[in-house]
Amino acid sequence: MKDILAKNSTFVRGRIAEVCDEHNRDVDDIAIVAVTKRFPASLISIAVAAGFLDIGESRVQEAESKIGELGRIACYHLIGHLQSNKAKKAVQLFDVIQSVDSLKLALEINKAAGSEERRIECYIQLNSSGEDQKFGVASGDCLELIKKTSELKNIKLTGLMTIGPLTDDENAIRSAFSRCRELFYKGKDICGSNFEHLSMGMSDDYPLAIAEGSTTIRLGSALFGPRPVKA
Repeated sequence: MKDILAKNSTFVRGRIAEVCDEHNRDVDDIAIVAVTKRFPASLISIAVAAGFLDIGESRVQEAESKIGELGRIACYHLIGHLQSNKAKKAVQLFDVIQSVDSLKLALEINKAAGSEERRIECYIQLNSSGEDQKFGVASGDCLELIKKTSELKNIKLTGLMTIGPLTDDENAIRSAFSRCRELFYKGKDICGSNFEHLSMGMSDDYPLAIAEGSTTIRLGSALFGPRPVKA
C-alpha cells in the first residue's frame, strides 16, 4: 500500500498543480483530507507517515475503533452524516465535524462539546445540488444556519462543505460548486476571517472543485485505490 499511495499521491499532487496553474490559484491553499472509510486502521498509519495528517471518516462507530487502536496520530474529520444521538461520541472522537446540516444537530453538538469542556471545529454541510437523496441544508436555508450555529459558544464554525452531484455532466457539477462558493463568501461576511474552509471535491471531481474555489478536497480512492467492499 505504501507504493500505491506514493504513486497515486504523486499523480494527485501533479493534477492539483495543473489545475491551480490554469486557474491562477496557489497549490499551497489546497488541503487534502485522506478518506480512510472502510480501510483498516493500518492504512491511516501509512497515510500519516506519508504526510497526510488530515484523516476523514464517515461513520462514528468505525472511527471509534480505529482511533482507539491508533490514538491521536492525526487530525480526524467526520465527513459523513451525523445523527443527533451520536453527537456526544462524535465530539469525543473528532477534531472537525464537517457535516452539520441542521440547527437541531448543531445544538446537540454544542451541548456535547460543553459537557466535554471543549470548543469543537465544525463546517456546515450544504446540499448544493438539491438532490433528495443527499444530506445537507438547502441553499435557501444555509445562511440562516450559518448565523445561528456561529452564535453557539462551544462550536467554532470555520467552513462550508458540499458533495457534488452524482453525474458526468461537468457543467452541473461546476454549477453546484459555484453555488457553494457563493454561499461560502456570504458566510464569511457573517462569521469573519475564521470562516476559511471550503470543503468540496472528492476523487471523481476534485479538479472541478479546485477550479471553483475549493480549499479542501476529500480523497479516498484517488489516493488508496478501490475501497474494500462493505462486509
